[in-house]
Amino acid sequence: MNSKDYIASGILELYVAGSLSEKENQEVYEAMQKYPDVLAEVESIENAIIQLTALAKKDDAYLFDDIKNQLNVDDPKVIPISKPTSNWKQYLGWAAAFILGSTLILSVLQNNKLKSQLVSEKELLEAQIDSASTNLAAAEKLIEIFRDKDIISVPLAGQTVSPTSYAKVYWDKKTNSIYLDAKGLPEPPKGKVYQVWSLKLSPLTPTSLGTLDSFTADANKIFTITNANESEAFGITLEPAGGSLSPTLEQLYTLGAVSS
Repeated sequence: MNSKDYIASGILELYVAGSLSEKENQEVYEAMQKYPDVLAEVESIENAIIQLTALAKKDDAYLFDDIKNQLNVDDPKVIPISKPTSNWKQYLGWAAAFILGSTLILSVLQNNKLKSQLVSEKELLEAQIDSASTNLAAAEKLIEIFRDKDIISVPLAGQTVSPTSYAKVYWDKKTNSIYLDAKGLPEPPKGKVYQVWSLKLSPLTPTSLGTLDSFTADANKIFTITNANESEAFGITLEPAGGSLSPTLEQLYTLGAVSS
């Protein structure tokens, strides 16, 4: 049997494992002395098993990443070949235990990751349900307010600068509040903000009710605003960020008078 036949036959693995007869061991040993490539192959097999057994240590703090790092050695030391002994059976047992243990460690890590993902998804779902319940309660409250016979409804029509704009004020005099539905206003340009005004008509006296700073972020575009004024009309203008002391009439987007 030539060197290539020895390497391809699988007998070298059995030799390293100590599973050959004395006669077969002697034949392989003689082939190792005769063929350098056979010797090199045996050394390679031994070195692979030595690396595995070196990692088979019983340490609770030994992490899977450490195992992978130790497998990636660049210059492993090779133990010189001597005649085989039965100790290789023990080494192979350790190697098998290591492979099984590594698989179990990886399985545990994957299970922990899956549990973490499930917990996160559960928390997200609970938050969404809570948010939906809160939004539903708020919507029911608004419906109740809008249907109240004592609520004054004031439609605000679009003006010259934006004829298609519209809004609506629901004025609750009992609580000195207005509920402004501003869904009909376009998104304000960057650096600009809508400002709401309470108006007395004779003489024309505007009083600021504040700016709609959260207009872009608010999906419903319904705003609750305090109003203790004896309003005769309401208007909305587009102003620089931060608002203005008096309305910019050229940027009057909507206007509506309170019905007498």
